[in-house]
Amino acid sequence: MSENQMLEMNQEHTGLGKVEIAPEVIEVIAGIAAAEVEGVAQMRGNFATGVVERLGKKNHGKGVKVDLTEEGIKVDIYCLMKFGISIPNVAQKIQDNIRQALLNMTALDASEVNIHVVGVLFENQKQEPEYDQEM
Repeated sequence: MSENQMLEMNQEHTGLGKVEIAPEVIEVIAGIAAAEVEGVAQMRGNFATGVVERLGKKNHGKGVKVDLTEEGIKVDIYCLMKFGISIPNVAQKIQDNIRQALLNMTALDASEVNIHVVGVLFENQKQEPEYDQEM
């Protein structure tokens, strides 16, 4: 994806100008839509996004890759799932949620929404404190 690539909206000629959407906007929309699905533990990021989040800035595009191709918009989601859920069902819900969010917010339809499950996150079991017993 090139740095200056913008997605131009197809709309009726109103004489008011044109509307362009940056791929980063699509990344943010898709990231939020994926993260709000029950069963998604977290989105995958890299070291840089982890450092930025520790400094207080939330990166909503983390774990999302958007490609603008001749065929349309291709969205790749990289996420970790919670242990014990049905991965195919949650992946389908992620795809549906992203498609609906993009349609509602941008009137764009993604040609592909690919879900890449890169891990499973287990619940942190609370361990009872161990006491030294002296006899």
